[in-house]
Amino acid sequence: MRVTLHLDTFECPEASVYAILWLDRDARKWSREGHAGIDLPAWGALVLSKGCTRVVGGADGRVCCELSGLDLLPADGPFEGESGVAVWYPHADRAPVVGQWHVQWIDDSDGVPEHGVFADDEIA
Repeated sequence: MRVTLHLDTFECPEASVYAILWLDRDARKWSREGHAGIDLPAWGALVLSKGCTRVVGGADGRVCCELSGLDLLPADGPFEGESGVAVWYPHADRAPVVGQWHVQWIDDSDGVPEHGVFADDEIA
């Protein structure tokens, strides 16, 4: 299952801060598909737990944000339109910034994505 997630409505001076993430539940990886005003790595790993998904940077393993309420563990979830609280950690030495996440699209197909290579994947 692949999920397109929109992060926005962050409590910061810039009104147009957002990020579009593509989450691959099976591979437990994510990639950044678009962004403005939010500093996220290009890709990373997903740490899944009941009721929360952590977005972790691929190069440094730092938690970039926590998606409260986004539970990717059940086979039947999430659903399009689902939303919840996103907590973004822009800097380790500063307080996190609160915003929202929103599921835009879910792809349940078993097909291999056209451009599904992450930086830590081996290319044959």
